[in-house]
Amino acid sequence: MEDISLLASLLTRMNQNQLAIGAAVEELAVWVEQRGSADVASNVRGALDTLDKNLEFINLALLSLPTEGKK
Repeated sequence: MEDISLLASLLTRMNQNQLAIGAAVEELAVWVEQRGSADVASNVRGALDTLDKNLEFINLALLSLPTEGKK
């Protein structure tokens, strides 16, 4: 059970990192767009859409993993 709890914690932290990276990249896309590179900003947002599309599944999968105190 300890291994599954560790796995759940690891995946949760990785998901948090992914969200933080996505937010940072979105800020960069805004900055690039403000400087006249709308095509680059659009490409970046397209890649960020993939993160958003996978977010719901990732969250559901994390919730399905057993954690300490959960039976």
